[in-house]
Amino acid sequence: MTRTVQIKTQQRLGAGRYIEAAQAPANTVTAVHELTTHDGAKVSGVLRVVPHATTVVTLMHPRQDLTHHVLVPELLARGFAVWTQGTRSVNNDVALVHEQALLDAAAGQRFLRDRRFANVVTLGHSGGGTLFAFYHEQAGLPPSERVAATPAGRPVDLAGADLPLPDGAIFMAPHPGQGALLMRLIDPSVIDETDPLAVDPELNPFSAENGFAEPPGSSTYSPEFVDKYRAAQRDRIARLDAVALERVAEADTARRRFKATGDPADRRAALAPRVLTVYRTDADLRFTDLSLSPNDRPYGSLFGRRPDLTNYGLVGFARFSTPDAWLSTWSGLSTNADFVRCAPHVTVPTLFVELSGDQACFPEDASAMTDALGADDKTFARLPGTHFGGPLRSGEPSGASLAAADIGAWLHDHFGD
Repeated sequence: MTRTVQIKTQQRLGAGRYIEAAQAPANTVTAVHELTTHDGAKVSGVLRVVPHATTVVTLMHPRQDLTHHVLVPELLARGFAVWTQGTRSVNNDVALVHEQALLDAAAGQRFLRDRRFANVVTLGHSGGGTLFAFYHEQAGLPPSERVAATPAGRPVDLAGADLPLPDGAIFMAPHPGQGALLMRLIDPSVIDETDPLAVDPELNPFSAENGFAEPPGSSTYSPEFVDKYRAAQRDRIARLDAVALERVAEADTARRRFKATGDPADRRAALAPRVLTVYRTDADLRFTDLSLSPNDRPYGSLFGRRPDLTNYGLVGFARFSTPDAWLSTWSGLSTNADFVRCAPHVTVPTLFVELSGDQACFPEDASAMTDALGADDKTFARLPGTHFGGPLRSGEPSGASLAAADIGAWLHDHFGD
């Protein structure tokens, strides 16, 4: 029987990153667990169980702590156990390598199988969507066909790891992957990677001459400018890839020298990460021109209502990254963690929830991702809400609460709790 949850506090509008959740049911049993991954790293997670739950829903994100995700109490109230887990890079993605994050996810999946749940279902929200799509892909492949090295060339033993295949997959407002996302966010008008203020005026997205309008009025960029801008975004990613690969090669050379000479200076050179600083990564044209990829989204980006300002701020995607993490996570040209690439291997029953006011998963993204899914049994729902699950307008139901109802019904239909 489906039970409902009342949200106690009105969720915030705008970027909506912080959403008040309901209280978990009083009969919830909560336990914190530390797990060891196949390669010896330590990760932790929280298991919440309600009486008679036989299906567990697992939430995970490559770089965020989802312990208090808004869907947790919603799922518990509907009779499902919930596992929320971090990676080894939780809340600090400077060294986030997605291939290692798969080993982190595998530790959680093994733990849940050992707990003898009848069904284990992944739920990927935002960047968790591509992480789990990548996991499903690799878990479903014969070990000999799994990824053997990161994009930087570092060996990763996915072939030797136990990667249990989940029984179902749910995606809520997934973006197409952190690399694919950054490809549309990065500001191509940067002409000097050491200067956060250097601007090519012909590519400046916040110039009136290129179509920008002062907020909150929507900008109007010409098709020619959009095409030029997007090509330049790809070019900037390629330039940063070249820098990352050069730094990886330098470290590899120092490592070989150390093995040959034993010189401590070479060892230090091999260990020094030479972190990339990437300025201005909040500049998707669709944040300010609402006629591009039209949906119900508000003006602004995931980080706020003034992307012309937040683009220059400290907080943003990929601001600091090791070369290995850049290539594995943030480069749309090099990463393996791309939703559309991985989706054909997601063959278990699948639910895809698009939120109509999303600022990271646009309508054409949702279509491409759902079309690419390999499951014969797949369900699509489009519900009003913003990327993080907030409401479109004050006083309306939140996207998270609407999604929870659909997710709960789908889980009951497929797994019967």
